[in-house]
Formats: sequence, structure tokens, C-alpha cells
Amino acid sequence: MMENLRQGFIEEAREHLVELEAALLELDQNRSDLSVVGRAFRALHTIKGSGAMFGFEEIASFTHDLENAFDQLRTGRLQATADLINLTLAAGDQIKTMLDESEGSGTVDKNRSTEILKQLRLLTGLPKSTSHPQRAASSPEPADSGEIRQWHISFKPGPDILLNGTNPLGLLDELREMGELRLTLNTSLIPPLADIDPQGCYLAWDLLLTTAASYEAIRELFMFVEDDCELLIEPAKIQELAIPDLAAPPAPSADTPARQSNTNRSGTISSVRVSNDKLDQLVNLVGELVTVQARLSEASVQLENPEIMAISEEVDRLTAELRDNSMSIRMVPLRGTFERFRRLVHDLAIDLHKDVELTIDGADTELDKTVIDQLNDPLVHLIRNSMDHGIETPEVRRGSGKNPTATIRLSAIHAGANVLIRVSDDGRGLDVSAVRARAIERGLISADAQLTESEVFSLILSPGFSTARQVTDLSGRGVGMDVVRRNVEALRGSIEITSQPGAGLTVTLRLPLTLAIIDGLLVRIGGDHFVLPLANSLECVELTRAERDLAHGNRLANVRGEMIPYIRLSEYFEMGLEPPDLEQIMVVETELGRFGFVVDQVLGNHQTVIKNLGRVYRNVQVVSGATILGNGTVALIIDPQRLVQDVVQAASRNRNGRAGFMSGVSQYLSKVQPARC
Repeated sequence: MMENLRQGFIEEAREHLVELEAALLELDQNRSDLSVVGRAFRALHTIKGSGAMFGFEEIASFTHDLENAFDQLRTGRLQATADLINLTLAAGDQIKTMLDESEGSGTVDKNRSTEILKQLRLLTGLPKSTSHPQRAASSPEPADSGEIRQWHISFKPGPDILLNGTNPLGLLDELREMGELRLTLNTSLIPPLADIDPQGCYLAWDLLLTTAASYEAIRELFMFVEDDCELLIEPAKIQELAIPDLAAPPAPSADTPARQSNTNRSGTISSVRVSNDKLDQLVNLVGELVTVQARLSEASVQLENPEIMAISEEVDRLTAELRDNSMSIRMVPLRGTFERFRRLVHDLAIDLHKDVELTIDGADTELDKTVIDQLNDPLVHLIRNSMDHGIETPEVRRGSGKNPTATIRLSAIHAGANVLIRVSDDGRGLDVSAVRARAIERGLISADAQLTESEVFSLILSPGFSTARQVTDLSGRGVGMDVVRRNVEALRGSIEITSQPGAGLTVTLRLPLTLAIIDGLLVRIGGDHFVLPLANSLECVELTRAERDLAHGNRLANVRGEMIPYIRLSEYFEMGLEPPDLEQIMVVETELGRFGFVVDQVLGNHQTVIKNLGRVYRNVQVVSGATILGNGTVALIIDPQRLVQDVVQAASRNRNGRAGFMSGVSQYLSKVQPARC
């Protein structure tokens, strides 16, 4: 149990470090904002107190001096400076290293810890702390309210407070250090001997504290236990202490501070921590259940048994609800990922001598945690590129009539079954001619190649491509954007680049909401089956032989007055099939507009469990995976965005580069089609 508690501390400490970093970067923009100082203080106070509680003495001792400095800041006895903020950021990095070492990765440089604390004392003038970490764990320096007052404190610990590593008697000792303390023990909640849990707490205390400390200082002493207790702090109305009925505490009067009770009366817990491995296992099991349910549905139709069909429909409904719930559990907001980059921008701005502000929009947009975990590297490279290549120095920006402080905008928005993540800057933008010249120089395109602006911009994603003539610590090796491309493609996403010379650059990452299960449309072409993502599909219309003849070979269909180009998938995949008299066109929405995919038959909706094609087919771009059908055969999942992009690029370059691709798909189908679950 203690090991579980220690691991819980590590996870929570990392969250508090993220909050600390965010508060420090915000404080750097507004040095007089005491609410932000309070956020940083609370993060440090919690890390210190919890660290001492769970045996992380080194972390508690290191953090204690930092906490004292921010206590001085919030009381106005110190002023926030850039040096103090940067030093605290470095201290946060040191605490991260301590946490890493406790988990067996990395080694702490103790000299670095000593140097940080030495510089802290030089900056603040505060003496070296002599408090023992364990004593400091629960006791912030009491803020003097300037007046001796009496406070009535009703303290009823929760039954599990001892299991969480807290000793209530230690809190009473800390209260005594604030002033004169009178207390009465309430034992009325102790059950009969046969019902006592030796690990439970059944005591409560009624306290009278005479002190110059403020209400906030008293509350902070209970900061680490207020979720595990019932707490009432109010000005005392009488000099003599009375014993209240703690089983039914009185409501505070209108002129006293509100009751601090964060524990549910029923003792229930509103949330729990679950490891990523367990979540992944749950989603995998749900995926297998979806596949089995598809087999059950197909078997019930073949048997034509009403009772079995009714059971199948009920299982189908329950499976869909279970799938949606399990997917929602893995959906987390992007805020934590986005906020992490404030530090990156802050540090790079100092190194590059540039003034840059990071703005964030859509941070509450949710995405599958599996996708979010793989987003860090692409976003780091995009922001580094903007900072180094795109953003000009303040002097250059002034000369161009721009604000000397540049802006990088990080945003996210839902778009159907996808999330669009954009990294934009207001820097110099891309020079089309420079990119084209560099691509010709490196042999990526021929000198007479006819490319659209979008295609030219996409060249910067090529391996080894860079317009920088000088290699620096940040860029020039042509690696960053290639990493972005490979990581995004691994997530079955796509990249779009737009730019205006002198006005900035925008890179849009289109990513799927989830990598596990999607809603799809099952279609048939000859004897093979394919799946189209339902989120991209708009409607289905018929295409007759007579309508094909009227088009005189043009791949265009009239859909309620709109001429929509279509792609016959049997031709694209070189399946060698004669078109039937009646075909069906699936109209899909892509980044390049509306297109039609011609298939022999649309069979209906299909809950699609996505399976990876494996390393052999990792370069197959227009197929995002495969799924197992109810009869055990395999259907390929088409990526409409990439298929349309491939056809459009082939048409613009007057070439057909699909033969090699098709041979790979044909081999794959011939190998896996006979497979069974």
C-alpha cells in the first residue's frame, strides 16, 4: 500500500510541477499578479508537504526554501523578478530529475541542488532554512493578521485518514505553534469493540485557538487533509469552549467563513486513477467484443431465428454503449500538452534573443490519450522551427512595421471524427521560390516540374530538406519536419501547410479522434470488401451505365446540380473488373473538396476495429489499416484524404504511380483473405 501511495505522490507531484511552471510563466508576463503567486506557492507547498509525508525527504527539504520565498512574495515582502522566476523554473526541473531518479531513471546532481538554493538565498536574502522537512510538511509560515483573535475549529478526520499516511496529532502540534490551543476530544463516534477497524480513525476534536494568524494561514495547515475530513473554522463567539455534536455539525452563521467540507458525507470517491496499461487492455477487449458481436449478427441473419436475432440486437446495443464509454474514458483535453510548450517558447526566446508570446485556443478539445502521447515530438519541432526560422528579431520586426513581440498560436478544434491542431506564427513565412530552388538543388524535383503552391510547401516535409545554409543547435539538419511527417502519418493523420510571405506560416495537423475503433461504411468491389470512415461520408447515389455514357469518359457525376469528380476504386486498385450496369457512388468530404468513390455495392454501417497492417505495409499511404469482418475475412480501411490527394497529385504531375502500390495491396489481400478470427 505504501508503494502505491508513493507512486500516487509521484504522479501528483508531476501535475503540480506542470501547474508551477504554468504559474511562473504567467507571472513572468504580470509580475504583480498575487493570484498567480498564490498558485505557485500552493504547488510548492503541496509538493513539499506530500514529499515529507511519503518519504521523499530530499524533495521536501529542497522545496521548502522555494516555498518560503514565494510566501514572502505573496505577502509583499519580496518582489517577483526575472531572475527569481528563471531560477524557480530551474528548480522545478531539478525536482523532476529527483522524481525520475526515484523511479530508477536518471541521476540527481546534488551539486546542482546546492547551487540553486545558494542562488535563491542570494536573490531573496532569506536565511538557510533550519526546519526539518517532516515538521515543515504541514506548516506554512503563519501570516500575521496583526490582531490576536480566537478561532473555533471543528476537526473530524475521515475514517481512512491514517491509511493515507496522515497523523492527526501532528496537525494539532502545528496548531500549538500558532498560539495558545485548548482542545476537547470527542469519542462519541467510536463503535463497539467488535466493529472497530484497527486502521480506521473514529476520533474528532473541538478546538479553541488564540492566535495572530489569519483564517487563510489556519486553513493552509489543513491543506493536505481537507479532502479527508470535515472541517469548520469560524471566529469564536465565547471564551469558554463548548463541545458540539460533531456527528451533526452546526451550520456556520451568515457572518462567518463558509464551512470547509470537501468530503462526501457518504464517503464515496468521485474519481480514481487508472494506469494506461489497464485502459489499453480495456479498449483491446472491447475491440475483440465488437468483432465477436459482428460474427453474432451475421450468424443470426443466416439462421433466421427471431429469438437469436433479438439477442443479437440487444448485444449490438450494449456493445455500442460499452464501446462509446470505453473510448470516452481515454479522451483527455489537450490543455496539459499545450501548456507544456509555454516553457519551450520562454526558454527559446531567451536563447534566440527574441520576444515571443504563445497564445492557446481550444485547449479543452479532447483527443484519445494514445494520440496525445505521440503528439509531443511533432509539436516541439514545429514550434522550434517557428522560433528559429519564422520569427524575426525585434529589430527586424520593427523595421517591417510589425509588433516587436511575435506571436505563436497553438489551437485545436473538432472536425467530424478528426481534430485539427494548428501551429501558426506571424513571422516571415515561406518563400516559395527559395523552397523550390532548394528542392531542385537536392534533386527532389526536376527543374521543369509544374507544382502548385501547396505541393511546393509539402516539400519541406521531405527527409533531409532544409533551407538553412548554416547548421545550428536548433535547426539546419533537415530532420525536424521529417519527424513531424513520420509521426503524424503513424497516427493516420495528414499535414497541410499554408503561408503568406511576410505574414507568417500555419501548419495544420489533421488527426483521428481515436486509433482503436471507428464507425465505417462497408462496401463491396467485386469479391472484395473495403471500409470507408463514416465521418467522411456524406451520401450515397446511384451511377447507371447510361449516366456513364453521357459523361463521354469524364469522371464526373451530377449530384443534385453539383458536378462531383469521382474515382472508380476498382480501376484505382487495378482489380481488372468490368463495371456493372449499376454502381454506387459514395460522396466523401476531403480537404480538397467533395469527391465520389465508385463501388459495386454499399452494404451498410460497420463498427470497425482497426488493425495495423504491419511493418511490411508501413509505407502504404491510402490504406489506414484493416478490420476483420463477421465471417472472418479481412477488409481494408481506406483513407479518403490520402487517396484523393494521391489521385490529384498524379493528375497534376501527369503520371500514374499506383502500380507498385497495387501489387502490394493485391499480395496483402491474397494472403489475409482466407484468415479466420
